[in-house]
Amino acid sequence: MHAHVTKPNINSILLLKMTTLSISYASILFLLSLQLITIAGSPYLCGPIKASDEDQIMFAQNLEFLEAEFFTHGALGKGLDAFAPEFAKGGPPPIGGRKANLDPLTRRIMEEFGYQEIGHLRAIVTSVGGIPRPLLDISSENFAKIFDKAVGYRLDPPFDPYADSTKFLLASYVIPYAGLNGYVGTIPYLDKFTSRSLVASLLGVESGQDAVLRALLYEKAYEKVEPYNITVADFTNMISGLRNELGKCGIKDEGLIVPLELGAENRTTSNILSADPNSLSYARTPQEILRIVYGDGDEHKPGGFFPEGANGRIARSYLSEHH
Repeated sequence: MHAHVTKPNINSILLLKMTTLSISYASILFLLSLQLITIAGSPYLCGPIKASDEDQIMFAQNLEFLEAEFFTHGALGKGLDAFAPEFAKGGPPPIGGRKANLDPLTRRIMEEFGYQEIGHLRAIVTSVGGIPRPLLDISSENFAKIFDKAVGYRLDPPFDPYADSTKFLLASYVIPYAGLNGYVGTIPYLDKFTSRSLVASLLGVESGQDAVLRALLYEKAYEKVEPYNITVADFTNMISGLRNELGKCGIKDEGLIVPLELGAENRTTSNILSADPNSLSYARTPQEILRIVYGDGDEHKPGGFFPEGANGRIARSYLSEHH
């Protein structure tokens, strides 16, 4: 969490590294990245868009589909079609989902999260009608590409989110936070009380899920993720750095361990909750979210978790611009 916006010089960074053993190498790289990512003068669209309440809520449904499928497949080996196929509205089943090798505690948590996402889909469908489920890629191959991009080289063996609890938690770290940011960014631009009430309620649970995931990972922060010579905290910092890079609208994401300059009130390096200088949640726009979930920093170019693009009027409008 940023405490102020001044850029630390390299001497302060080196001193911090030598005197604070709790700060990882990845967090130093993350701090340096502050000098590379700026908001002012960005050539990319970072401001709010004009859209109806219904279209904004249905845009968010894309991420609810993604979370529902990943959590239920990982915990139970089956997805939305086994529980509430009517919410898919004829959309294709996801690519590559399978049951993960989870310890009992993690499995129970992910099972609950999956059911919660199904409830979110029901609430959206009941409120605004909903969209068909987009084609989703939750395969180990897709996650491997994301983690390779985050660390900057090809991991060997490829990262497999379904291999064990730690890897599944790290893969889960990749997904819900973008939806949380999206809800924070959406609420101020909704016109109807019923819309604001729905999205606020969705945001409350999404925030809780993100906090649980981060707390579970924080317990393992300094553990090496086998067989890689990378700690859990380092992975989170790298993933957060990638999302900032892809979003192209500044620093809105931070890992679990940060330099003191970014800790809450400059007093802690622990960063269980990612937030701004006043410890408020970051907001993202739909175009930022598409850049992240498509995996290539371009809201006009499908890929990543959405090989054929996200659904709904907002997401499809960017695809039509591309063509």
